[in-house]
Amino acid sequence: MSKKILLTGYSGFIGQAVLNELLARGYEVVGLYNQHCLPEMIGLTQIQLDLFDFEKVDSFLSKNQFEHLIHLAWYLGPKCHISNINISWVSASLHLIESFHKFGGANILCNGTVSEYDFSYGYLSEELTPLTNKSLHGKCKSSLFTILSSYCQQNNIDFKWARVFNLYGPHEKTNRLVPSVINCMLKNQDVKVSNCAKIQDYLHVYDTASGIVDLFESNVLGAVNICSGTPIKLRTIVEKIAEIISFKGEILWGSIPTSFEDSFIVGNNEKLLNQVGWQQKISLEDGLKLTIDWWKNHNER
Repeated sequence: MSKKILLTGYSGFIGQAVLNELLARGYEVVGLYNQHCLPEMIGLTQIQLDLFDFEKVDSFLSKNQFEHLIHLAWYLGPKCHISNINISWVSASLHLIESFHKFGGANILCNGTVSEYDFSYGYLSEELTPLTNKSLHGKCKSSLFTILSSYCQQNNIDFKWARVFNLYGPHEKTNRLVPSVINCMLKNQDVKVSNCAKIQDYLHVYDTASGIVDLFESNVLGAVNICSGTPIKLRTIVEKIAEIISFKGEILWGSIPTSFEDSFIVGNNEKLLNQVGWQQKISLEDGLKLTIDWWKNHNER
């Protein structure tokens, strides 16, 4: 396999971890960004390109042909699950991949999401659980998966879909559960959370990245859950953070509303384990310690 790869979304939360994993494995990465690039690093070439400018995308790919593409870019800003921009990202993604194939591309991995699934099924499987999530974000992702599955099969393209579940780690947005709790506790402020009774599936972003790259390098095609497969109550995560930090303040359980109704959302990762050959390296406790240390250093800087 050629060690040159085109990577979108490389400056994001998952993207930075995937980038570092690719560089560690000796890949030459060409990263596409629109607004935010990263500091220079060996093995990374950064190209500014608006994926919504189809003429420029075609021009770039015709002049710089690639065999391999990992497409992570998508809108994950405010109200991302209901934003109409999800539809625009379906269009931009389809054009990117069609142009990529037109100019010699043969191997594609795209980033899916747990939000494609019908959460009422609880324990979520690639082969059994319906992709009938009610959110626009989930609908757009599952629609893109369905279209690309047919398109890539028809055009003899190796197509892989990394269906990512909940994750945590460096560079996560501060309003998310783990960083918000960590930062409040580091400042010795009272922590406002929901009742945290939900049970979910959490994986450190470094393990998520290794799962994505393992899938990319494997012979497995189609959708694969990238998840721990281990149920964990949100309350346990908050309490574990408090224990590690030795937090002495108050945790105000139920002081903010829950963001969704489904009480159990956990992934089946047998395909990832048995067919891809991935192994989880970072336990929840070790991952939380790493994340707390990262936020300490980040805040000091």
